[in-house]
Amino acid sequence: MRTDSERGMAELLSLEEAVARLVHDGDTVALEGFTHLIPVAAGHEIIRQRKRDLTLVRMTPDIVYDQLIGAGCARKLIFSWGGNPGVGSLHRFRDAVQHEWPVPLEIEEHSHAGMANRYVAGASGLPFAVLRGYTGTDLPAQTATIKPITCPFTGERLTAVPALNPDVSIIHAQRADRGGNVQLWGITGVQKEAVLAAKRSIVTVEEVVDELDPRPGAVVLPAWVVTAVAEVPGGAKPSYAAGYYERDNSAYQAWDEVGRDREEFTKWLNELTGVTA
Repeated sequence: MRTDSERGMAELLSLEEAVARLVHDGDTVALEGFTHLIPVAAGHEIIRQRKRDLTLVRMTPDIVYDQLIGAGCARKLIFSWGGNPGVGSLHRFRDAVQHEWPVPLEIEEHSHAGMANRYVAGASGLPFAVLRGYTGTDLPAQTATIKPITCPFTGERLTAVPALNPDVSIIHAQRADRGGNVQLWGITGVQKEAVLAAKRSIVTVEEVVDELDPRPGAVVLPAWVVTAVAEVPGGAKPSYAAGYYERDNSAYQAWDEVGRDREEFTKWLNELTGVTA
């Protein structure tokens, strides 16, 4: 969580400049979005800039995390579920864990509730969160960041998980105004909490407008909690952005064939990064 001295007004930057300035090798980076408003373009820019040794964080890593892992950007993944939604496995993720290709990948697995509460604790300036959700599971035996705790008032046995405070959180939203205030609506997941918990943040948006029109149920992130805003139309594709475009299901299906084969993936990666054979 940023301190008062670190808070300023969001800058309007290009995506290339925002990633270059705010994402560093070795950082803990969260790219959040739950089926909707997934910051895919930002993930691709991280790949293009060849960021390395990242600890990637996300509640539901899907194909953009498969791509980041396959490109060798990650040394660790902190997550609660990983897969190609509606299709199957993340093959680059599996290859990294099982065969250390292209580099070894450490994993730290939590439940959805555990991850969400870790972000909330981070956003709240607390050292940990407490919940009941791990009772009866074997995750505490597999994950060192899940610890038993006793309620000092009732004696109930509960579970504690440490706060998440990423070095940088990246989200996608529908709009920002020229002052850097951000507006998002629809399925918003933990985007707000991820930004509030982070030391730095990048928000890609469909458009920058003069004024944010009120929308029922919208989340507004004020400029002082956002480090940089980048206008990136279509920045969530192939996921969707409510009010702008629908999910491209065919892209998720097509990724299965690309992701499961190292040679096909390498061709895709070379096209993305502009490398010629």
